[in-house]
Amino acid sequence: MRTVTINDFIAAERQALATELSGLAPEQWDAPTLCAGWRVREVTAHITMPFRYSTDRYLRELEASDGDFNQMADRCARRDAAMPAADLLAALAGNVHNPWQPPGGGLEGALSHDVIHGLDITVPLATGRRVPEQHLRAVLGFLAQRGGGAVFGTDLAGVELRADDLDWSYGSGEPVTGLGQHVLLVLAGRRLPAGLLRGSQAARFS
Repeated sequence: MRTVTINDFIAAERQALATELSGLAPEQWDAPTLCAGWRVREVTAHITMPFRYSTDRYLRELEASDGDFNQMADRCARRDAAMPAADLLAALAGNVHNPWQPPGGGLEGALSHDVIHGLDITVPLATGRRVPEQHLRAVLGFLAQRGGGAVFGTDLAGVELRADDLDWSYGSGEPVTGLGQHVLLVLAGRRLPAGLLRGSQAARFS
C-alpha cells in the first residue's frame, strides 16, 4: 500500500473524529469510553499528546514515570484532561496532517492508534460512526501481522474472530462475529457493550 494512501487514511480518521467531537454536548466530554477509567476527555488528551508534546517534554514525562510508558500515558492523560474541551478539540483538528508515528509502528501504527481510540469514544457514545472499510482492512492486517490479540494481551484461545460486513477472520475455534470495527476492538483488548457481538463465546468480550 502506498505511503500516501495511509497518510490519507490517517488524515480522514482524525478529521472524522474532530467532527464527531465538535458535535458533543458539554456533559458528553465526561462520558466513559472503552478505555477503562478514561472519559472522552482523557482519550482525546491521549490522542493529541504527540501533537502537544515536544520530544524533550515526552522524554521528561517518561523519566518521571521511571520509563514506564503506560504509567506515563495514564498520568498525562488524566492531568491534561483538565484542559478545556475546546483546546483538546483544537489540538486534534489542527493536526489532521501531523506526521507523527508511534515508535516502531510506522504509518500503520499511527492509523491503528487513531482508529482504535476513535472507536473507544464513538462506540459507547453510539454515534453511529462507521470506519471506512479500507481503513479497517489496513488496521486489521497490521495487527494480524504483529500477532493479533497478543499485541494487547487479548486471550483469543479457542475463538475465531469473524467480521460479518467484510471478508476477514482471525484465529480458530468458536466463531465470534460482529462488525469489522467491533471485531477490531476485541483484537485490541476492549470490552464491548452487550449486543454488539454474536456467538457462544461473545460474552468473554463484553
